[in-house]
Amino acid sequence: AAMLSYSTFLNGTIAVLFQLRRGMSLIGKDTKKGTIPLWSYVLLFPFHGPTYAYTYLHTKMGKMRPPSAAPSSDESHRKKNDDEHEQQKVPVPVASQVQPGWWVGGCYSHEIQLPMQQPWAGIVDLTVEFPEKCRANTLNYLCLPTWDGVPCSPEQLEEAAVFCMEARKDWIRWWKQNYSRGGNDNAVDLADSQKQSMQQQQTEQLIPHILIHCAHGRGRSTTVMCAAMVKMGMFSHWEEALEQGIRPSRPVCKLNAKMRKNLEEWQRKYVDHVSAGVGVDSETKRKKGD
Repeated sequence: AAMLSYSTFLNGTIAVLFQLRRGMSLIGKDTKKGTIPLWSYVLLFPFHGPTYAYTYLHTKMGKMRPPSAAPSSDESHRKKNDDEHEQQKVPVPVASQVQPGWWVGGCYSHEIQLPMQQPWAGIVDLTVEFPEKCRANTLNYLCLPTWDGVPCSPEQLEEAAVFCMEARKDWIRWWKQNYSRGGNDNAVDLADSQKQSMQQQQTEQLIPHILIHCAHGRGRSTTVMCAAMVKMGMFSHWEEALEQGIRPSRPVCKLNAKMRKNLEEWQRKYVDHVSAGVGVDSETKRKKGD
């Protein structure tokens, strides 16, 4: 009875924090190392147990319509395609490469093997409740723990988008330093066989890979990916990034109202406002020149 009461109290408390979008630090995740401390598993086992079980089953049993080669802007045509694929759904991958070098996934993304065993250029981890299993195989790591269904704030979206840009640049520097000119054995902890395999491939075949993941690879990770793609200049607006850059390769991705609201605020503050400021400055300089 005491155990049942504790379990009810704990999960009730977390449910309240979930609704308030607060208390992400309760689980004790180390945002630098991506680890969950032992005390968390011991004291919060009524939360961890069901969470792990549900996520495992959801990952292994999840289905989606087959990815399409290109998105359709016609809503009726898209619905028709969805109906046609309803009877031939495929398993949801643990992670999907939605654009070359850009991955959206869940907490089982560590099962993905990159070409020639190269490390990830950067990983954005949005989970509160899961340890980061790719931590040892990435050059850069950013943890922004959020509850399931709760998006990053506009400020966090900007932080993550900038992180992705810098991680790609860092990977290019790493590649040039360690492989394009013979390598530096002390720079990266990779086996000699891995280095030889990578050196045998042409440089243009290797690109930096960014992984953005939450628990299931549907909402939180998609929100951040939209911002990252716009920041990279791949799309001008987050809705374009969602419909043209992400959903064709991972149709299961979707955003709730709060995610859309935060992306809209981010777009206005960090993209549209900045672009307008640049335009004003250019016009002012032109007039002064005249």
